[in-house]
Amino acid sequence: MAEKLGWYKPRLDISLAWIKDLEPPRDASIIDVGGGASTLVDDLIDEGFEYVTVIDIAGSALDISRKRLGRQKDLVMWLAADVTQYALPPARFDLWHDRAVFHFLLDGQEREAYLRNLDNALKPGGHAIIATFASEAPPKCSGLPVRRYGPAELSAELGEEYELLRETKELHVTPAGVEQTYLYCLFRKSEAAGPGDG
Repeated sequence: MAEKLGWYKPRLDISLAWIKDLEPPRDASIIDVGGGASTLVDDLIDEGFEYVTVIDIAGSALDISRKRLGRQKDLVMWLAADVTQYALPPARFDLWHDRAVFHFLLDGQEREAYLRNLDNALKPGGHAIIATFASEAPPKCSGLPVRRYGPAELSAELGEEYELLRETKELHVTPAGVEQTYLYCLFRKSEAAGPGDG
C-alpha cells in the first residue's frame, strides 16, 4: 500500500499552494517526477490543468493512481521510467515537480543525468519545485540512504541558470511515526537558457 511508504503524504499542500500562486494557464504542461501513487495529479486535474505527465520508475505505483482516477486517467500521460535514463522531450514542460526523488540520487552521475533531463525538458522561464530531505532530516528514508540538502546546496546542484524564488520546510511524520523534515524549494529557469543550457 502506498500509504505505508515513508515518503507518502495524502495531499501535497505546499506544492499545490505554490503552483496556484504561480497562476499558470490551464494549458501549461506539468510533470510530476516520481509522482507514482501521489494524489498531486488528482488535484491538478481537479484544478483544470490539461497537460499533466507523471513519471515514476515503479509501474505498480502508477497503476494505483490510474485506478484511483478512473476515467480521468486518460487525461494524464503516464511514463513508467527512470527519470535519470528516460529522455524527455526538449522544452516540453512549464513546471517540473519532484517531491522525494532527487534526494535518493547518491551517485553524482545519476544527479547529473537527472539535471540534464531537467535542463532539457523545462522551458526557459519555467519553474521547478523540488522537495528533498532537509539538512537536519534523518540519513535514511524507508531504510534507503538519502542525500540531505539546505537551500544553498540544492541551488548549487541546479546551477546559476536557476534562481531560487522561495523556500520552506515541512515536518513530515511517516506512518511509522518517524519525523522527517523536508526542504521545499521553488526555482525559476532563466529566460535566456535554452534546452540543455541550465
